[in-house]
Amino acid sequence: MVVLPDADLDLAADAAVSAAYGAAGQRCMAVSVVVAVGAIGDALVQKIKERLARLRTGDPSEAGTEVGPLITAESRERIVSYLANAASEGASVVADGRGVVTKGDGWFLGPSLVDHVRPGMAVHSDELFGPVLSVVRAASYQDAVAIIAGHPLGNGAAIFTNDGGLARRFVDEVEAGQIGVNVPIPFPVFFHNFAGWKDSAFTETKLFGPGAIAFHTRTKTVSARWPDTNPTKVDLAFPTSN
Repeated sequence: MVVLPDADLDLAADAAVSAAYGAAGQRCMAVSVVVAVGAIGDALVQKIKERLARLRTGDPSEAGTEVGPLITAESRERIVSYLANAASEGASVVADGRGVVTKGDGWFLGPSLVDHVRPGMAVHSDELFGPVLSVVRAASYQDAVAIIAGHPLGNGAAIFTNDGGLARRFVDEVEAGQIGVNVPIPFPVFFHNFAGWKDSAFTETKLFGPGAIAFHTRTKTVSARWPDTNPTKVDLAFPTSN
């Protein structure tokens, strides 16, 4: 998710939090990286951090819970290891969910925010599938697009901006299968194909859109000829006289 300097930062922060931490980040289209372009990085990170402080982690059956548990203990341990290693790689853990206190049993991890992440760091390159959002700083729009192009995954990408021309350019240039303009999770409506690119594309056919026919169908081709007991003849399909 790219945020340009002209974007509404409150809108972008709300979108980033909703898209990164909904379902505890355990969905394939969750936003896991925000690319802050230009000088807005500190302000955007602060706005996201303020919103995280208001989120409640706990039992999803209880009213008011906004972030539930992870699916397994192994998943939590794996994600915690990324947070533990982020600082050693040069990133800053701005919000650390490892110490979250909740009622009841469960593999809980509070919303976590990692700033000053660089491409190539494990927390950036790997799919964590949990409530962790990384912030990468970029000097320009071109740098942001290059960061996306260099990532091994390509399910989706989004841009937050008020510049229609630059948004159109992003749609044309970015290397991802689903594009959002001021939409953080550009999951397509059912009559469009699900269009993951690069390592995010694991099938030739997709579940949605015209590709759904192929997805739900196994093609069978049959060629057959049954012998006729009558004598054969040449038939070129031209009319003949009796």
